[in-house]
Amino acid sequence: MDAFDLQRRIRDLLTATVERLGYDLVAVEWTGSTRGRVLRISIDKPGGVDADDCARTSEQISPVLDAEDPIEGRYTLEVSSPGIERPVQREQDFARFLGYRVKLRLIEGHIPPGGGAPRRRYTGQIGPLEGDELVLTVDGKEHRVPLDAIESAHLALTLEEFQKLAEEPHDHQ
Repeated sequence: MDAFDLQRRIRDLLTATVERLGYDLVAVEWTGSTRGRVLRISIDKPGGVDADDCARTSEQISPVLDAEDPIEGRYTLEVSSPGIERPVQREQDFARFLGYRVKLRLIEGHIPPGGGAPRRRYTGQIGPLEGDELVLTVDGKEHRVPLDAIESAHLALTLEEFQKLAEEPHDHQ
């Protein structure tokens, strides 16, 4: 199972538990680092989350992960707020953050529509979703990026934008 399939499986396993606790499951990230393998779960709620929210969520999702055992071997579970470099993974999140700047990393070897040299990183303004593609404006030029070609996406927020988002209500979808 590759990292993307694992992330989807873990999201499916944990969404109901996280939502029952009153949070939005913003992102599931699976990474390897010098400290070992890390499963990072980002949660949010209107007004933001604190350390107690993260601890409470960790206590509730750990037994689910233990019972289902989707990950072979040892790993570290981290539960955190999305932070200023908020991950964007779901279609509804791209729609929610229409107009905001985002940093995208594409799956290696992705060839842009219309040809051209493979490009892995884009930083631009989130445009509308058109079918299964994200319209991204980079330096005044529109690019169409297939959602399934996105390896990772993180908002590139100013401090003012970050504070504004923390105050906004949002749905747990």
